[in-house]
Amino acid sequence: MTEAPVRIEPGELSVDEILGHLLDGRRLVVELELLGSRHDVVLRYDGGTYYCDTPTALHRHETADAMRQCIDEQGYASPEP
Repeated sequence: MTEAPVRIEPGELSVDEILGHLLDGRRLVVELELLGSRHDVVLRYDGGTYYCDTPTALHRHETADAMRQCIDEQGYASPEP
């Protein structure tokens, strides 16, 4: 049976925690508010490619570093200390 996705708010987890969940095979749903509406962004990893599935586009990242950069740029993770 597939585990339910982990639902998080932006800034709730660090980049390392997010990547750790993805490497463990979990999907993360980041709950965003945009222009007064709630939207979900699904982050996942299939063992070879990282994905950010937004309401308007599917972004693919070939490396953990590229995914880390995307997570940072989009503000999904907590700021690094």
